[in-house]
Amino acid sequence: MPISPASLTRACTGAALATLASLALAQQATAQAAAAAPMLRTERALSLPLANQIAAATVAACAANGYAVTATVVDRAGTVRAVQRADNAGPHTVAAAERKAFTSASGKAPTLAMMENAQKNPGAANLVNIPGFLLLGGGVPIKAGNEVIGAVGVGGAPGGHLDDQCANAGLESVKAQLGA
Repeated sequence: MPISPASLTRACTGAALATLASLALAQQATAQAAAAAPMLRTERALSLPLANQIAAATVAACAANGYAVTATVVDRAGTVRAVQRADNAGPHTVAAAERKAFTSASGKAPTLAMMENAQKNPGAANLVNIPGFLLLGGGVPIKAGNEVIGAVGVGGAPGGHLDDQCANAGLESVKAQLGA
């Protein structure tokens, strides 16, 4: 049975009106959700004195074990806040510490765990290809309660697991100030 032009026009008009009504309802729901959500967030930030304290405590923890290292502290965005390089720490330790700190802050996880995950999980193996990432032990997130507010990275001990121990010792020394 042939469809008349008038019937076709009514059907198209009806479909268009139904689509517009659906879009209007979706837009209204989105606007209501946005109105209910706060437009500004409050974040805890790492102060310079605390960043320096973490870096110094981390270098001291490694020095107590005979390791000359560099410790870098970054904020949640991976921007450097403090760097301390021990006497006799190799020049490569500066870049290694920064990259480990950046990786940990970005991934919100210890770089030792990220490295082990990348080694065991083929889906995570490409993490090594992200610019600035260094999947070696020694990067540890800095948490205020459960919120990651930065990370500390260590380079220079004879093994990433030892860099990791120094980073954790440095953070342990400021635990009370972080609310952990």
